[in-house]
Amino acid sequence: MRNTRALAVAGAAVAALGLSAPAAIAWETPSNITALPSVIAPGGQLTITVDGCRGGGTATSNAFSPTRLSPVGGGKGNEGDRGGAGNGTARGTAVINSDARPGPYDITVDCNGRRMTKPQAFTVIGGVRGGLGGSTTTGATPTDVAIGGGLVAAAVVGGGVFWMRRRAERRI
Repeated sequence: MRNTRALAVAGAAVAALGLSAPAAIAWETPSNITALPSVIAPGGQLTITVDGCRGGGTATSNAFSPTRLSPVGGGKGNEGDRGGAGNGTARGTAVINSDARPGPYDITVDCNGRRMTKPQAFTVIGGVRGGLGGSTTTGATPTDVAIGGGLVAAAVVGGGVFWMRRRAERRI
């Protein structure tokens, strides 16, 4: 019975050690590339965050120029007593090219001498021509004037008839 308990405790200890080892290595390898917002228009600013990129690096994509990633924070952060700058996260801001075509784009990160790509990290949407709202013509056309004049005339006649009926009802 005691051998069974000792074996179970030893197995649990080995499992815990095995599960914690990849977490210690993760700080040396870039991982978890995040691009916000995930849907963006040409000319917009995209914030790129990469975990496991202590010394910073570079992010590239077909939709923006190479962007420098800088370490975030100070002190030891999540690194424990291993020392080093930052908390293992790097961040940068990229400006989407004004001629970027709509569709999904990948982001490739070079960090700590390693390269990682996140496929379809963000999507560029087509631009919207806002602010014009019918103001592109030089003025009202003759058809517009005729329609507007007809509506005003109908309102005046209708108002006159209504007023005359109300006036006639008061006399009775």
